[in-house]
Amino acid sequence: MDKLRLGGMALSNGVLVHGPTSWGAAVRGPDGAILAASGTKRRFAANVSTPFVRGPLRLAEALAVLPDVRRALPEARFPFERPRVAAAVVAGAATAGIARRSGLGFVAREAIVAFASLAPAAIALRGGELASYHGAEHISIGTYETGEPATKEHDRCGGHLVGPLLLTSMAASALAAHAPARARPTARALGAIGAVGAAVEVFGWMGRHPDHPVSRALARPGHELQARVSTAEPSAAQLAVAESALAACLDAEQAA
Repeated sequence: MDKLRLGGMALSNGVLVHGPTSWGAAVRGPDGAILAASGTKRRFAANVSTPFVRGPLRLAEALAVLPDVRRALPEARFPFERPRVAAAVVAGAATAGIARRSGLGFVAREAIVAFASLAPAAIALRGGELASYHGAEHISIGTYETGEPATKEHDRCGGHLVGPLLLTSMAASALAAHAPARARPTARALGAIGAVGAAVEVFGWMGRHPDHPVSRALARPGHELQARVSTAEPSAAQLAVAESALAACLDAEQAA
């Protein structure tokens, strides 16, 4: 039987796994018991194959799962719910706005904007059990896919979007900067959407050509992020939670 292509997300107290049509989540409850739930994904990109459009729609599918997870598993805690992450989002947006209005050169300005945008994610990954659950997510999915014990780093981790997204965002900003002043905010918004679409397409190409020198270079920032910041070796208890999420997702896929 062919293995399903799975994705996932680490929670502050567990793991979310999603497949082509379904999702499964599991968390460690206050009393130490594992609580699990599953459901059907909302589909936005099922019949969409247009490049640059399918990427954002697939990301929207992954995000649309979150309200369903909260309803089915109210004990789940999402990383962005932490107060300091919300504060980092506000501070990052303010820093990006100041940088865009500054007299800095294009490269320096866009570098500040990019790092300000990444700050909330970096802060979310620090502290608590999130990094360990992230590692548990990768190990459970990687082991399922290969049939061999996997490591805490995974080639399809969303962290590998960092390299492509930095490049596409800089290109979009450069194009938006040439728009008339009154149209510039709209151009930047459209450019941000286009940058995500282009980055997802590049990410897909990287997955198909993992040994290409360009692919390896683009994957390097994401690999370093995983190895040094975003993942940690999970405990046996955390791995058990990830395995429960994986089993819930596979059961839901089989029943669909």
